[in-house]
Amino acid sequence: MKLGVFTVLFSQSNFEEMLDIVQNAGVSAVEIGTGCYPGNAHCNLDQLLENEELRKDYLEKVESRGLQISAFSCHGNPISPQKSFAKESHETLVKTIKLASLLNVPVVNCFSGTAGDHEEAKYPNWPVTPWPNEYGDVLKWQWEEKLVPYWKEVGQLAEDHNVKIGLELHGGFLVHTPYTLLKLREATCDAIGANLDPSHLWWQGIDPVAAIKILGKENAIHHFHAKDTYIDQENVNMYGLTDMQPYGEVQTRAWTFRSVGCGHSIQEWSDMISALRTYDYDYVVSIEHEDPLMSIEEGFQRAVSNLKSVIISEKPSTSWWV
Repeated sequence: MKLGVFTVLFSQSNFEEMLDIVQNAGVSAVEIGTGCYPGNAHCNLDQLLENEELRKDYLEKVESRGLQISAFSCHGNPISPQKSFAKESHETLVKTIKLASLLNVPVVNCFSGTAGDHEEAKYPNWPVTPWPNEYGDVLKWQWEEKLVPYWKEVGQLAEDHNVKIGLELHGGFLVHTPYTLLKLREATCDAIGANLDPSHLWWQGIDPVAAIKILGKENAIHHFHAKDTYIDQENVNMYGLTDMQPYGEVQTRAWTFRSVGCGHSIQEWSDMISALRTYDYDYVVSIEHEDPLMSIEEGFQRAVSNLKSVIISEKPSTSWWV
């Protein structure tokens, strides 16, 4: 298991400056944004797809520092009723899969997407309650007419390019729980798996260790994000867990993203790492920093320090004591 970082937090630095920062922090892998919500500060898809020499140089800059690319990430909404963003999200995803294949990057991370409530809808619609019955009808239509057909096509494309898809289980998107991930995987193909991020599970009331067990048994964890969430019970009592206040309203929000160890204990992070090892996930734990109370540098270093104390790096020994 290796420690990595989702490098969007260093978007103000150029590609080589970012790699130097990561290397100096003692981190082994980078997850790089290719467009849509994460931006593409460190990866120009069109230039790299068109030029083999550029691809060799790009990879050499990473590997000469002892680093690897754990994943490319292009979180968008390819089934959005907003046609221009759906087109951008789809085209970016397709190009990202093709570039990942050319550079032997095994995983592409993204969102499942959320459709509108009918063909002429203007905005995405995320149903979170089965009643009144219209919401259940909308959800059924979204899955049958939009989500499953889209991911059947893109899942096949990923399989053809020997790339795995890591869908982030994120509120606001149709795949946001272990159940919805496994439901889509069953309806499509095994190229569809999870980019499991515990920060989005805690506020939904899901125990991340239990989620790792559920998805690990199905070999459905393709990538792992390390980001914490602090839940303020007093504010939950006022606003509920579906709190719609802006993320910057830290004093009153029900929950807030935090650096690793600032929302849940190091023991809980150790339990997650052990569960990942138990269910044969031996890939990268990728730090994502979105902590509104810390600078980028302090939040990143806090996550590195805390994760280094619990990550399991070496292969297990044989049971010599038996």
